[in-house]
Amino acid sequence: MKAKKLYRFATIKTFPHVFEYPENFKDGWKEYFKNDQPIILELACGKGEYSVNLAKAFPDKNFIGVDVKGNRMFVGAKKAIDEKVPNVAFLRTQIEQITDYFHPNSISEIWITFPDPFLRDSRAKNRLTHHKFLSMYQKLLVKGGPIHLKTDSKELFDFTGEMIMHHDCVVQEKNDNVYQHGTPSFPLNIQTFYESMHLADNRTIQYIRFSLPEKDIVIPPKKKKNEEAPL
Repeated sequence: MKAKKLYRFATIKTFPHVFEYPENFKDGWKEYFKNDQPIILELACGKGEYSVNLAKAFPDKNFIGVDVKGNRMFVGAKKAIDEKVPNVAFLRTQIEQITDYFHPNSISEIWITFPDPFLRDSRAKNRLTHHKFLSMYQKLLVKGGPIHLKTDSKELFDFTGEMIMHHDCVVQEKNDNVYQHGTPSFPLNIQTFYESMHLADNRTIQYIRFSLPEKDIVIPPKKKKNEEAPL
């Protein structure tokens, strides 16, 4: 397993569509894609199933999978090469640093596919729909640009609902059980590696699409030690 990981980490450095912690790269995307097509991000992309499959379905848009795990990213990056998908790229970095890599109002949509739900309350700030992340997304997204969340975690799904209500976001679609009536239509029928495992374990898959408000998202101040911990 170690040898396989080392091979993947070495090989991914040779892929022209994979960018690992690039510096001063906000203008680099236009240079790479060589067009002005809308850019869509898949955050916590894992093996990049959504990035690659959406790119194949929508050649008039550009897709970028973002994750810190290069070993997993290798799978999607290799598939993009093998299947000759020109409008997909991958960015290896921490999502906390995402605003370092894109200009304001330059992203048309964001997909968040089966992220770590960080179930402990003490780690709520790491959830990708936490106040601090929504504030980042607001800077990057075009006005009304949707955020898609697909997850098997009811806790994360409910937490996201709380964030949506707190910030007066607009819910465009909500599905508490994506597979309740069989295989869903595209693009929700795209299955990630982890999704297939969750389905085999009879877990319920949930999906919500929402847009952020026009008013600035304000991150609540940290609670004092004797106060209840913030969400």
